[in-house]
Amino acid sequence: MSALKRHRIFAIIQIGNSEDWPSRLFDFATLAAILTNLFIAVFETFDVSAPYGGVLGALELITVLFFTVEYILRLGTADYLFPDLSPGRAVLHYAASFSGVIDLLSFLPYYLPVFFPAGVVAFRMFRVVRIFRLFRINAYYDALNVITDVVKGKKDQLLSSIFIILVLMLASSLCMYSLEHEVQPQVFQNAFSGFWWAVSTLLTVGYGDIYPITPMGRLFGIAITFLGVGMVAIPTGILSAGFVEQYTRLKSYGDYSVEADIRFVRVRLDAEDHPWLGKSVRELPLPPGLLATVVKRGESVLLPLPTLILEQGDQIVLASEGLPTDRGVTLRQMVLRERHPWVGLRVMDLDISRQTLVVLLRRGEELTVPTAVMHLEAGDTLILYTRRPISEAWDVNVR
Repeated sequence: MSALKRHRIFAIIQIGNSEDWPSRLFDFATLAAILTNLFIAVFETFDVSAPYGGVLGALELITVLFFTVEYILRLGTADYLFPDLSPGRAVLHYAASFSGVIDLLSFLPYYLPVFFPAGVVAFRMFRVVRIFRLFRINAYYDALNVITDVVKGKKDQLLSSIFIILVLMLASSLCMYSLEHEVQPQVFQNAFSGFWWAVSTLLTVGYGDIYPITPMGRLFGIAITFLGVGMVAIPTGILSAGFVEQYTRLKSYGDYSVEADIRFVRVRLDAEDHPWLGKSVRELPLPPGLLATVVKRGESVLLPLPTLILEQGDQIVLASEGLPTDRGVTLRQMVLRERHPWVGLRVMDLDISRQTLVVLLRRGEELTVPTAVMHLEAGDTLILYTRRPISEAWDVNVR
């Protein structure tokens, strides 16, 4: 299989954008397979599922085959997922990752009874792991990612509250063991028995299998119950505050901000005969609406005062506000890595000629307009005008 086809497969099996319909269809098929597989796992536990055994078995086989093909494709394109690793190490890195292990266990237990018939019951238990594939839904929808963002943002506060709860549990278990061991030696046998009581009291309303009977033990249990309500409320309050902050931040970005359409251009005065050399900033022939915002001279950053005289080697940053009625042109920029399939090809040989135009090429510090026979090299930065979605490129608006 050619490198271009492998790269296209990688783009399809990754989360696609709205313009790449094959990738979006694959995303929907993956979600449908996950939900169907989980529905079968739940429905099989009901007695009414017996008449539908054949249909359920066929659907499960289809979803398992889908998961198998997906896993093989992800192994075959792992070097694009981890471009900094060699192909062999990239495959091992994906196979050992959390996603790789879950993907493997989502279909492997289905085949194991064929080779090990004696372990059917144990292998069916492993099929419960397929529920972890629901985490893939979290990657497809930004709204679900808020949960991950909140937990990551509040992890320090959450760890602190969990530490306080564990300390309180340990202290409660030792105190209750000291108060109840002599009266109930068979119930509070050791500190672990007290710890079990502390967990069931602090985190729930108690299971009733172990409880104090002495007056001091009961008074201590009442105090621990009140403390437990407060302790459990701490992480709950942290997460609630995190959700409020996150949604407030998102709302402020979307509703309470005004997008400033400003474009910046950097001009380097490297040539000895540059027409701006020796002129002051006020003498520059800039069109209306184009302003000099900053001048970089060596390691110093200078304000573009009207009397500042420009020297060779200066870098001037110019700014201009885009017109409200100007729709502009959307370009795509991407950097070619060492194992990119375009490395070594001529511009005319790229399989994008009908949909994409390479308008600029940066190689090192040199920016040129590429010719049709120019060979691309690793590290090149391409500016593309295209209507075709390219997964490793990012948009640049030019107005």
